[in-house]
Amino acid sequence: MSTESGGQESGAATAGSQLNAATAAANLLGSYFVSTYPPFSQWTASELPAYRSALAAPRAGRAAPFGLYVHIPFCVERCQYCYYLAVDGAPQDIVASYLDALLAETALYSRAPALLERRVGFAYFGGGTPSLLTANQIEELFAGLRQRSDWSQIEEISFECAPRTSTRKRLAALHAAGVNRLSMGVQQLDDQVLERSGRVHRVDDVERAWGRIRETGFDNVNLDLMVGMHGETETSFFRSLERVIEWAPESVTLYQLEIPLNTPLSRDVRGGNVEELASWEAKHERLAAAFERLESAGYTVRSGYTAVRDPNCHGFQYQEAQYAGADLVGLGAASFSYLGGVHHQNLATVPAYLQAHRDQRLPLGRAHRLSRDEQLVREMILQLKLGAADMSRLERKHGIAPERVFAAQLQQLEAEGWLQVTDRTATLSREGLVRVDELLPRFYALRHRDVRYS
Repeated sequence: MSTESGGQESGAATAGSQLNAATAAANLLGSYFVSTYPPFSQWTASELPAYRSALAAPRAGRAAPFGLYVHIPFCVERCQYCYYLAVDGAPQDIVASYLDALLAETALYSRAPALLERRVGFAYFGGGTPSLLTANQIEELFAGLRQRSDWSQIEEISFECAPRTSTRKRLAALHAAGVNRLSMGVQQLDDQVLERSGRVHRVDDVERAWGRIRETGFDNVNLDLMVGMHGETETSFFRSLERVIEWAPESVTLYQLEIPLNTPLSRDVRGGNVEELASWEAKHERLAAAFERLESAGYTVRSGYTAVRDPNCHGFQYQEAQYAGADLVGLGAASFSYLGGVHHQNLATVPAYLQAHRDQRLPLGRAHRLSRDEQLVREMILQLKLGAADMSRLERKHGIAPERVFAAQLQQLEAEGWLQVTDRTATLSREGLVRVDELLPRFYALRHRDVRYS
């Protein structure tokens, strides 16, 4: 699993300090990464009619950005910190049925009035471990998707891969299918840390995969690292970062470890079986130092998580378009969509998803229609995750001046040194950027604060 796909208070510890298990349980557990608004817990099955209405309404301006997310939930083994839908060791007949269901779902969507004649501009394949598919399955999946939706003007196709499943045959199939942005979940280049976190690969697997990726001809590659993993030290983390810098990938993504309550790691923390977890403050400081090191190596920080070698060539359209309000259709179990101002999540288990396929219906799970004010909040916080929010653009789009709506929040954050407002642009400081997910809930409507995130 690559990690490209609710705030809480930081601890008082400094970089490199550690927490015992009891303190970790009190301070580290729960969702932290903010990926949308309103929180997922506010989406309900009762609002599915709003999503059906969005699908039934022809969209004005067919050139509006539109993309696909394709979820492949199958894994060799679930990582200790993973909170995505992941199915370990699925038999091939289930995998085959799932791929058939993906194509059938695509065909159903292609007939929706809101998506007629819409051209896919970007696509992202996440997991799970998408690279667990065989080369033949990859070829058939891409061919089937292109037959059922218009990819004639697609600009970016991103695909997550894992080190051990990045074989030459699979990589060749992905390259031939048009994948032009590959993302590999490395997390750390330390075998002990990888083992403690339930990662199935080891450092030599990453080294071999990296060589194959370059040999295959991929020239836009993102490598994921994670800050604060179980067993990580400051030395082991920065040793991993230095090795990645030597390889010079086009993009490096650095996620701070979060421990949502539905993960195996959270159960171990609550049971007192995990020690040496870094505090949030330690992770923030470690991330800030990592960004400084990447900048000294010629990279440009482009979000609260990512640095790229050339911001003019190595963008991430899947993220950038979504954060600016693009339409997105999610295919597969538990996938998320955003269409015409309505959030939607598919049925969240593989059996339920496959049953919907057998019934020849869309696998609709839960939804939320955003009010005009909620759409502004959503876009404001997502833009801040990229480091800055252009409030002139937001006012032109939403008809509301963000400075008036968020006056108190902006003033407070500016006074605390987390951001600065100049020329109608709110720009996060480096200290604010590395803790952006901690700050964003301040922009939530009161009814959405202090609620369960997912």
